[in-house]
Amino acid sequence: MLAKNKQSFITYTVIVLIGLTLLNLISRNKFHRIDLTENKIFSLSESSKNIVSDIDDLLTMKVYFSDNLPNELGNTRRYLQDILEEYSAVSDGNIRFVFHDPESNENLEEQARKDGIQPVQMQVVENDKLEIKRVYMGMVLLYEDKKETLPVIQTTTGLEYELTTKIKNLVATEKLSIGMVSLGSSEIVNDNLKLQLGRHYTIKDVDMSRPIPEDISALLVNGTVDSVDENVLTQFDLFLSTGKGIFVAQNGVSTDIQTQQASIIESNIFTFLQKYGLKVEMNLAMDKRAGRVSVQQQMGMFRMNVPMEYPFIPIIQNFNKNESVVSGLEALQVVFPSEITIDTSFSDWVAGVNELFTTSNRSGIMEAPFQIHPDPKVNPQIQMLNQNEIIVAATSKLTSGGELMLIADSKFLTDEGGGGSGENGIFILNAVDYLAGDQGLIALRSREITNRPLEELDDDTRIRWKWINILLPSLLVIGVGLLHMRREKNRADILRQIYD
Repeated sequence: MLAKNKQSFITYTVIVLIGLTLLNLISRNKFHRIDLTENKIFSLSESSKNIVSDIDDLLTMKVYFSDNLPNELGNTRRYLQDILEEYSAVSDGNIRFVFHDPESNENLEEQARKDGIQPVQMQVVENDKLEIKRVYMGMVLLYEDKKETLPVIQTTTGLEYELTTKIKNLVATEKLSIGMVSLGSSEIVNDNLKLQLGRHYTIKDVDMSRPIPEDISALLVNGTVDSVDENVLTQFDLFLSTGKGIFVAQNGVSTDIQTQQASIIESNIFTFLQKYGLKVEMNLAMDKRAGRVSVQQQMGMFRMNVPMEYPFIPIIQNFNKNESVVSGLEALQVVFPSEITIDTSFSDWVAGVNELFTTSNRSGIMEAPFQIHPDPKVNPQIQMLNQNEIIVAATSKLTSGGELMLIADSKFLTDEGGGGSGENGIFILNAVDYLAGDQGLIALRSREITNRPLEELDDDTRIRWKWINILLPSLLVIGVGLLHMRREKNRADILRQIYD
């Protein structure tokens, strides 16, 4: 009997071990992670999975990370290892990674430097002392005869986007070409924008005196203050008719905040845009939810810069969630935008026109003559913000498959405008991806945006909550006191009845 029980126990144990071994082998490639974060930042996005699926050869990731990292960087290493395991799992064995500690071996340290990974100095607190520590925190990706490097990885924010971008660049056989067009005397001077786009595309300045090259997948066109050669507009029409896309930044009023001058732009570009259902009004859109500018004011014997809200640079938070190009954005900023009216009398080749984003429900319109001084004492018109949302960006979808995207801010693509800041750059990258038909990174790019501005309250709501905060705690204290007093009174009455 004892031998039989022993044999059964051994058989049961072997079955359990085999089952656990098979389960672990299967779970390496077939697994599910429960991610409760809002944007699922601890799980690979569908965009990353789709890009990884294009890998048809071995991609090696060599990670150079010091073992003795400060505590605050330990999470970064753990997150990196977790996400690399996911990349490896979904790649069907085409992605392999290995961690090295360059400080443990002189040959490894030399190899790290050859791969473009240099040590960085970090200020850390150890044993109650502030120390300078030399650490390695980088990685290199190798695929066929190509190489991409992340020299320093200090944070988990945006890490999946960086890795997927590097993988996409390695796997891609060739880069699409994006054309930049300067109308009139204006120029696109956003070097940061060119640098960001250059990671994914070949950037070309297009000479509109010649036919647009056939290899151009999309055009970026900045605003003009003059009329445009009709031949240029004809080339735009032909480009759109081939199913390609154009991004245009154009408002209806030329402004100069330094001289505080503004004038209506007279150009045939507006006729071209209206043909596609996009009418740019000759006005300026204002918004209570806006950025600030510094205004010099006399304070006694001193002249000081005083920050003031400036409704001509609205902070946009109302996005059309049905449009993938803006659905993941939370806030961006435009400068001196004009109102866009969707003209329903568009041509037969226009399939439909949709808004992309609008100002808040505390907006206003300024018509000519324009007064753009930021001080409300000098310019009381900037406080007249009682209108509903105003469209400042829209897109026209054509039956040919082409698309004309318009933002009513002529300087949106320039360094002196909004193109080089924050989510504005993300929107431009999304728009280029969308118009070029390469939408793999759009959802991933805005996945880790953490802009959480407080909601603006109107004056009545603010006053109501103010009085609630003042009165409610006092009423609660009084109520608890009365309840306690009543209980003590009932207890005293009971004791009185017992002893009387």
